[in-house]
Amino acid sequence: MSTCATASRLLAEPLSGTAAPARTWLLIEQPGPWGAKALRASRLDPATGGALEEAADGTGVRIALIRRPGRHADCDPLNTRRIFVAHTAPGRSWIRTAELADPARLLDLDFTALGAGDHGGLGAPYEGDPLALVCTNGRRDRCCALLGRPLAAELAGAGGTEVWEVTHIGGHRFAPTLLVLPYGYAYGRATAPAAKEALEAAREGRIVTANSRGRSAWARPAQAADLAVRALTGEEAAEALDVSATTGAAPRWTVTVTHTDGRSWQVVVEQGAAAPARPESCGRAAVPPARMDVVHIAPVV
Repeated sequence: MSTCATASRLLAEPLSGTAAPARTWLLIEQPGPWGAKALRASRLDPATGGALEEAADGTGVRIALIRRPGRHADCDPLNTRRIFVAHTAPGRSWIRTAELADPARLLDLDFTALGAGDHGGLGAPYEGDPLALVCTNGRRDRCCALLGRPLAAELAGAGGTEVWEVTHIGGHRFAPTLLVLPYGYAYGRATAPAAKEALEAAREGRIVTANSRGRSAWARPAQAADLAVRALTGEEAAEALDVSATTGAAPRWTVTVTHTDGRSWQVVVEQGAAAPARPESCGRAAVPPARMDVVHIAPVV
C-alpha cells in the first residue's frame, strides 16, 4: 500500500522550508493514546486542551503532547507530568522544565510574552541533552506511527539523549520527522544514524543541515534562506546566523540573513508547486504541495 511518505520520498520532494513555524514550543507530558487532534482527544482533560490551544493561537507558541517511547496502552492519570518550554530564536535559545500536577495551571501563562521569549519564571533552566522529539501520532497520519515509533525506540535505546514521542510537528509525508530543541531545527526522512549525528551536533552547538526542513523560529521563506546560506558558507554554529528582514509576499520574498561576524546575504526565495501532485497526508487527495526555492543569493557589500 502506497503512503504519503513513500510518494514524497520517491518524488524527491525538497525538505527545505517545510518546518512548522513556532518561536516557542510548549510540551506537555501525556502518556496513553492520542487522537488526531491530541490536545482535545487524549487523556488530557479536553476542556483544558482546548483552552490551551485557543490561548496559544497567534502568539508564536506551538503546544504539543509528549510521551516516552514504548507501548502506549490506556493508563491511569499522572499525578505529575513533565513540562518543557523551549524558545528557538537565534542567540536567545533556551529550554526550561517543570513538573505540574494540573496542566490547567498553564492557562495562567502570558502566551504572547512566551512567544516573544519571556518565560515569566516558569520552571527551572533545563541543562540536559538536547531534546529529540519524534512524531509518532498514528491517529494523525499512519506514516508517523509506522516510521516514527521505531526511530524513537532506537534513539531511546541508544541512550545519552532526552527522547520523546510528540503528537505533531507538521509534514507527515516527510516521516519519520524529528525536531531538535533548543535550536528548533526540524528534520525529515530521518534515519537513526542521521538523527544521532544531528543530536551530537546540537550538544556541541552545531547544526547538521542534511535532511533539515528548517529552523522553526522563522516563517518558511526564511527557513529556506538560512539553510541556503549555511550550504553556501559551510557555517555550522547554531547561533551564528539570524534573519534580520523579510520583504515581499507570496510567491516571492527577499530575505536578509546576517552573521554574528557582521556579514550578511540577500536571498531571494520563490514559492513553487511540487509536481506531480501527491497526498500531503495519507488518505487525502493528491495536490501539488508548496515548495520554497532559493533562486538567488548574494552577499551584501
